[in-house]
Amino acid sequence: MKFTSKTPHYEYLKNKWTLRHRAIQNKFWEKHGQSLKHLALGSLGGLMLLSSPSPQQLPSHEFKVSRDDILKGYDQNVLLAQALSDKIPKEVRPLDSQEERDIINILSRNFGFRVKSEIDNIRLNRNYGLIGGEQHLYRYPGDNLYAHADTSSDFAKYGDAGIAPGLGAWGYFAPSKQEFSEIDKMRERYYLAVQTFLAPGFAENFGKFRDFFKFRKMLVVNPSTGQAVVATVGDAGPADWTGKHLGGSPEVMDALGLATGPRKGPVLYFFIDDPEDKIPLGPVKVKEEA
Repeated sequence: MKFTSKTPHYEYLKNKWTLRHRAIQNKFWEKHGQSLKHLALGSLGGLMLLSSPSPQQLPSHEFKVSRDDILKGYDQNVLLAQALSDKIPKEVRPLDSQEERDIINILSRNFGFRVKSEIDNIRLNRNYGLIGGEQHLYRYPGDNLYAHADTSSDFAKYGDAGIAPGLGAWGYFAPSKQEFSEIDKMRERYYLAVQTFLAPGFAENFGKFRDFFKFRKMLVVNPSTGQAVVATVGDAGPADWTGKHLGGSPEVMDALGLATGPRKGPVLYFFIDDPEDKIPLGPVKVKEEA
């Protein structure tokens, strides 16, 4: 545990308190999030009205407030959640074709890159389902849980998840520690376990599908909050009988606001069309208008 010898114990405790504070925030959001989203949009309307002066008021340039300036005061991802609210089914089920098209358009427009439900005639069995928390994965021979943490903060946040006893569906992320690169590190840090085996045509085209899904880049969105993360397919699962439809690394679950409590929740997940590999992995914010 390389970092503990140089970092005071109080920092570890501070990180634990930070996690507790975040859990309280998440619970507050779950209880009051919808009201807050409506309040945010209502505030926008109110500020718009205030920006239209009457003849008795000072000149309009003193009070003029643009929509863009107002929106900068709000988390853009909260507004994304509002945009998705009437497109998401009330029950967690596969999307129909119209819902899928509408949501793809919203996500592509908001994040500034193309998301798709199908690439090279390959698609998943669904794009809306329940995600559950997964453990860390072995990245190279000789890897261990402590090596996954760069700092005491990392270990305080993600160490409790543990490390899976077996390898991911594609084995190690790198053949050795010496060959372990930054991209290997990020792929494991933000990995998904996806039900590749339920994809239409998987059994008939095993080799093609196996190669297609390996480290395939995906966008995952928590529609309740707008929190989102760019991740890669690093494992296959979970089993159909679990009732969950995909799994996320501890870091993925944290980025989605689902790292505490039951550590599961409904999410949208789509392929990212990124043939030149330009879109970085990790939490992603809605693109602000210029």
